[in-house]
Amino acid sequence: MNLLLREARLDDLSTLVELESRCFEVPRLNRQQFRWMILEANASLTVAEGDGQALLGYALVLFRRGSSLARLHSIATDPRARGNGIGQRLLIAAETSAREHDCAYLRLEVCPDDRQAVSLFERNGYSNLGLLTDFFPDHREALRMEKRVVQHPQALHRPVPYYHQTTEFTCGPACLLMAMGALDGDTAGNHQDELRLWREASSVHMQGGHGGCSPHGLALAAWRRGYRVRLELSDRGPLFLDEERNAGKREVIRQAHEDFCSALQDTDIEQHVGDELDLRPLLEAGGQPLVLVDGHRRSRSRAPHWVLVTDCDRNFIYLHDPNAERSLQRRPQDCQHVPVTHSEFERISRFGQGKRRAAVVLYPRVT
Repeated sequence: MNLLLREARLDDLSTLVELESRCFEVPRLNRQQFRWMILEANASLTVAEGDGQALLGYALVLFRRGSSLARLHSIATDPRARGNGIGQRLLIAAETSAREHDCAYLRLEVCPDDRQAVSLFERNGYSNLGLLTDFFPDHREALRMEKRVVQHPQALHRPVPYYHQTTEFTCGPACLLMAMGALDGDTAGNHQDELRLWREASSVHMQGGHGGCSPHGLALAAWRRGYRVRLELSDRGPLFLDEERNAGKREVIRQAHEDFCSALQDTDIEQHVGDELDLRPLLEAGGQPLVLVDGHRRSRSRAPHWVLVTDCDRNFIYLHDPNAERSLQRRPQDCQHVPVTHSEFERISRFGQGKRRAAVVLYPRVT
């Protein structure tokens, strides 16, 4: 079968409405909504045109400005033309459209009883995110699925090993182990190394439980192991006082910070204070940046969270996120080289009430 995939036009409206009624018991889109999608929505509506210019299917992808997540609102194939690979072609077109709009993930909802559709998505690498009750217009439940449609181009400055943190409070040491492993061409260390680094770098900060690690503490820990280190800070700190209400803990954080600052004076660690964080020159100079990000945006946590930047290109910044359990992506393999748009990274790399920034950049060991 000859098949042409193209963008929908206004003269397709009547045919799209007819196609919708044949594909779904309860149509998801009416004529007015199709018209909106073609003319005004931040969307991509692709149609599959067969022999005789008959429309045999469509795929509608919705975008949200500033988000790296696109949504496949609906995909439909004329029942009379199924079995010809039209759904597969439309799905590939939807993923291509998502990438062209700088989206790294494509999400969709499908009726779990539609085994043919579910099988199509599973074959194409979509993972199950869970069931949604009373989702469709006819009150049926939906299976939410998602696929990462942008993979890292494997053009790294260097291979970066992945290390999954083993406690909820050691994201900083886990990132430091990954950075050291990348610079040394080695594995990322082990649980004992992780805890040893945490003891050195902890600034005793969290709403409860064990403390997290400050950039100053991580910088010192890396320097003591022979690495050249650069600190990128929006201000000299201490950074976490705004997030701690307990006066006693605030005083401990302040004292720990002063102790770190005193130790820094006896090192050659570079300290750059400024609001901008330009990652590309840091990477090109051989650096491996650890960046503190907004914990809620990355891992549903109130505490700031450390991630490791592995690479960047024109469209995305790539991250290793050491916390797979609390990550929005859930699986360790999905937490490696996570693509984040530059605009989204600008948002997540500011944390706390003061929207501060902090990064620790490691360079190869001093010989």
